[in-house]
Amino acid sequence: MKLSTLLSFSLFGLSTILFRRTKPILATIIVTDACNLHCKHCSVNNVTGVIHSYESIRDEMQRLYDEGIRILFFCGGETFLWKDNGRTLRDLVREAKQMGYPIVNVVTNGTYPLELPEADLLLLSLDGSRELHNAIRGDTFDLILQNIDAAPSNNICLYMAINQINQEEIEAVADIAKSHPNIRAISFNFHTPYPDTQALQLDVAQKTDCLRRIEALMDQGYPIFNLRSAFPYIAENRFKTPCRQCLVSENGTRFLCGRCSEVPGLCDNCGYFFAAEYSLVFSGNPRVITDMLFTYLKYI
Repeated sequence: MKLSTLLSFSLFGLSTILFRRTKPILATIIVTDACNLHCKHCSVNNVTGVIHSYESIRDEMQRLYDEGIRILFFCGGETFLWKDNGRTLRDLVREAKQMGYPIVNVVTNGTYPLELPEADLLLLSLDGSRELHNAIRGDTFDLILQNIDAAPSNNICLYMAINQINQEEIEAVADIAKSHPNIRAISFNFHTPYPDTQALQLDVAQKTDCLRRIEALMDQGYPIFNLRSAFPYIAENRFKTPCRQCLVSENGTRFLCGRCSEVPGLCDNCGYFFAAEYSLVFSGNPRVITDMLFTYLKYI
């Protein structure tokens, strides 16, 4: 991360804390909900199958930038399915960079070639070693590893959603992250119980055990892109929700923090580590603020 970007984020955070502002700094644009997979824990794929137009996405990118958003995510569905009149996801990332966004990240299931060196991070879903990952996402593990091997940049961050099926796989996925030269880090989340997926949710004791194991990996030097200082709050969801500094936009409709935040009780069981981290940062937690600065400098 450039020093100028770090200073800009620091000033934003300071003003948010001092003046109790709720202005967002991070936005996710859903380019499509179409997806080539049907993962056990997902409730938001292939609802409409619509590929949103370049013009609508580009216009929303500009509006968000003008409103002060500086961290932009592209998400799906599967983001690499997005195409419009010869344009691809790479064109959107380049456009965002030219627009002035200092951080542009992409979320992907990793089943398409990862030819996107312009992105700051490719957050790639890997939910276990071969057997359990395939049990959750279909027979995709080997293809994903092949695409990681062929990637032109080391901007890949593995993205693991821990649930009842794969909770024993934390160390296995972390080993992959640590050993592969194209993988910069791994980011963990807990399963958020979207409608019809509640059975996959971990209880507090299970979350506490998982966090203890992640901390042990951190002590061993594993490249983990989460904030250890936020862990005491995450297991019991002791952070303010929804996070008002984050929003999601899909085809002109905006959602505070996440797409399904309006589902009763969902925010109380949020499993997104970043939502907890941002909520704690902008609540003025000094340990989490310091931890975020050092972690972002290291991995972005």
